[in-house]
Amino acid sequence: MNVSDPTRKRVLIIEDEPSISNLLTTHLLTLNYTARVEQNGNDGLQAAAEFRPDLIILDLGLPDLDGQAVLLKLREWIKCPIIILTARETDEDKVLALDQGADDYLTKPFSVAELLARVRVAARHFDLAGGATDPRNTYKNGDLECDLLGHTVTVDGQAVRLTATEYDILRVFIKNEGKILTHRALLKEIWGPNAVQHTQYLRVYVSQLRKKLKSRQGLDDLIVTEPGIGYRLTRSIRE
Repeated sequence: MNVSDPTRKRVLIIEDEPSISNLLTTHLLTLNYTARVEQNGNDGLQAAAEFRPDLIILDLGLPDLDGQAVLLKLREWIKCPIIILTARETDEDKVLALDQGADDYLTKPFSVAELLARVRVAARHFDLAGGATDPRNTYKNGDLECDLLGHTVTVDGQAVRLTATEYDILRVFIKNEGKILTHRALLKEIWGPNAVQHTQYLRVYVSQLRKKLKSRQGLDDLIVTEPGIGYRLTRSIRE
């Protein structure tokens, strides 16, 4: 199934349940996307090369290939966001998919409204990160503002003093806004590959960072905990 329109961004859906893929296709059209559906991993890989999608929605439970294997093959050459759909509920499966390059995941049964919100966030972040030749120098999210060149952070217009490690963690969150970052990925990014088991260090630093970024205006916590998985930097609900 291929709904084509050259003016729309392209979403590749690799999903073997027609009821789900048809539902997604209908709703994606309302967001000005065009959709192509493939029902197994091999056809999905071929379609990724032909269709050149701007975003991929990938089911892990495919009839021919395991979705984790498809994800690994896609990440050998494709950079667009990949959102995982899965009936697997274990944290290990979710962490593995995220560590192998997935940008986000939803567990079946899922809310279509939530999936569409995740699609918008992933597409927006990818456009901001890859659509311009220069990185963003200033990041603003509600009452939080960060000068990425000057390494300065303000909340409610007041300067916030962060340690070097706290700033590094915030920088990684900003670079991956909206994306779930596993404990392992954050530890590796901040402290290197030998620190991937020290999740307690990370919890302490994230807790300290949250306190320092808390707005006096009652801003909701921007750093969301994904239980058993990691963390996600969200957008302010007041924007």
